[in-house]
Amino acid sequence: MRSKAKTGIAITWLDDVEQTSYSAAESYLSLLCGGTEVTSLISRLRSKNIVQFKAKDIFRASQLSLLGVSNSDVEKDRKKIKKGTPLSPLLLVRDEKNGKVVIADGYHRLCAIYRLDEDAWIRCKIV
Repeated sequence: MRSKAKTGIAITWLDDVEQTSYSAAESYLSLLCGGTEVTSLISRLRSKNIVQFKAKDIFRASQLSLLGVSNSDVEKDRKKIKKGTPLSPLLLVRDEKNGKVVIADGYHRLCAIYRLDEDAWIRCKIV
């Protein structure tokens, strides 16, 4: 799937989340939750359909800071976007207790896209 940023650069997405994204999300979430909850979250994420939210809305909901282009992972993702390399959709978890969204995987991709177009539609799975 493709979408165009305001800059005219097409953002290409994979049809589904890469396995490595689930592994990265599991590692990150294990810092925040117990093993049983992490297993449940990953299982639920796998079963969800892809949805879309605007980059700016994900940032607002996550309450995270935007990483700059000097960040090497953000720069790698910017290069992928410019080459037309498909990106893996983000994995998001609603933290209702704290009123925010946890970016379990895809923070650097989100930052790279936001720099191109804050209104870009981001493909993701959310639980």
